[in-house]
Amino acid sequence: MWFAAPNRVTAGTPADSEYPRQMPFPQTRMRRLRATRALRGLVQETHVAASTFVYPMFVAHGLDRREPIAAMPGVERLSIAHAVDEAGNVAALGVPAVLLFGIPATKDAEGSGAWDDEGVVQLATRAIKEAHPETLVIADLCLCEYTDHGHCGVVRGDTVDNDATLELLARTAVSQARAGADIVAPSDMMDGRVGAIRAALDEEGFADTPILAYSAKFASAFYGPFREAAGSAPAFGDRRGYQMDPANGNEALREARLDVDEGADILMVKPALPYLDLIRRIKDDTAMPLAAYHVSGEYAMIKAAAAAGYIDERGVVLEALTAIRRAGADIIITYYAKEAAAWLR
Repeated sequence: MWFAAPNRVTAGTPADSEYPRQMPFPQTRMRRLRATRALRGLVQETHVAASTFVYPMFVAHGLDRREPIAAMPGVERLSIAHAVDEAGNVAALGVPAVLLFGIPATKDAEGSGAWDDEGVVQLATRAIKEAHPETLVIADLCLCEYTDHGHCGVVRGDTVDNDATLELLARTAVSQARAGADIVAPSDMMDGRVGAIRAALDEEGFADTPILAYSAKFASAFYGPFREAAGSAPAFGDRRGYQMDPANGNEALREARLDVDEGADILMVKPALPYLDLIRRIKDDTAMPLAAYHVSGEYAMIKAAAAAGYIDERGVVLEALTAIRRAGADIIITYYAKEAAAWLR
C-alpha cells in the first residue's frame, strides 16, 4: 500500500530536490497489538499483582481501637488485636506481607522500647505469626518512633552518633527476630548498620533471618503524613545529616553496593515515584531483589486529588504501581495494598 506524501520544497533548493511524492506505508503497525483488551493483555510487559505488595501498619501500645490518621484517609493506628485482624484481611486479598511500625507507650533518649522483648512490635509480631503463620512479618528497624527527640539514633549534642547507634540497632534486630519477625528492615541510614545487624543476628542464631535494607532513603518532603501517623518528627533539626540528598543519584548506587557488601538480602529505594530512575539504576547495577516504598505523601496526594474529583483514583493508583514495577521494583510497599489487591482481582 502506498500513500501520497506532501509536495514540499525546502526553502532555497531547486524543485528537483522535492521529497518523493510516493512512500511505502510501514510494514510494522504498532497499533495492531493494541486493538483489543485481549491483545493488549497478551503482550503486556509489566504486571502488577497482590503477591508483590507489602502493607505497612502502625501498631500502638495500649490502644484498644482503630484510630484514624487524618493525613492518610483509610489508614489507622491499630491496637495489637486490630493489627492481627488487619493482617488476616490483607492475607485474604493475596498480599503476602505486612510491615510493622511501632508506637510505644513511652519514649526515652535511646529509644529503648525498640529492643524491648515486650515492645509493641515484638508483641504484635508474635500475635500475627500465631494467628496467621503464613503471613510474612517485616519489622521496621529504627529508633525514631521510640526516642523522645525523634531522631534515628543516639544524640550527642546536636548530632546523631552513628557508631553508638549501631549497637542499639543490632540489639533491636535480635529482639525482633526472637519475636518471630520473618525479615528485619533497618531504615535509619546509619553507616555500617547492615554489617552490624548481620553479625549480631548470626551470633544469636538467626543466620537465616533476611535483612531488607533501606539502602537509598532520601531526606524527602514526602514523609510528612507518616511522621504524623508515627509521632516521629524530629524535636530539633532534621535528618539531612544521615538521610540522602535528593539530588544525588550516584551516591545512591554507592549506598546500595555497600549494603550488598555488608550482607543485605533485599535493597530498597524510598520514596518510589520521584526516584524511578534510581530504582532502575540500582536494579541494573546490583541485580538484587529490590523493594520500593510508595510513601505516605504519595498516598495522601492521590487520596486528596481523588476526594476533590480531580482524578480517577483506581486508574492513577494502578498506573503508579505499574510504573514502579516497570522501573525495576520486585516488591512494592504501599498503603494502597488492600485497595489495589481488590481492584486486581
